[in-house]
Amino acid sequence: QVQLVESGGGSVQSGGSLRLSCTASISFSCMVWFRQAPGKEREGLVAFGVLGGIIYYADSVKDRFTVSRNNAKNTLYLQMDSLKPEDTAMYYCAAKSGPCSAISGLYKIWGQGTQVTVSS
Repeated sequence: QVQLVESGGGSVQSGGSLRLSCTASISFSCMVWFRQAPGKEREGLVAFGVLGGIIYYADSVKDRFTVSRNNAKNTLYLQMDSLKPEDTAMYYCAAKSGPCSAISGLYKIWGQGTQVTVSS
């Protein structure tokens, strides 16, 4: 069964850091991080694709979040620094073949999500 398993969420104070991990059971050309806050739509943050490299979709995280990928381990990481209360959300990773996209509907493989809570 193809699956993505996320870890690394938690609660931190504003200005703190967290590192999320997402491990896939098989290799995908595109792996991406999304997040969804209560009452809001799912938002694409950043992708790491074999074809397109790193693509940031959200300007709000571009200077604070760093994505990396270990292809040998089929694992995607998200280092989140200078966290703000508005970063509070459920964070999901998703994967697909072919090029990456910020459109969540194009992804059929999703992780279970990991909660990130940032207090002021």
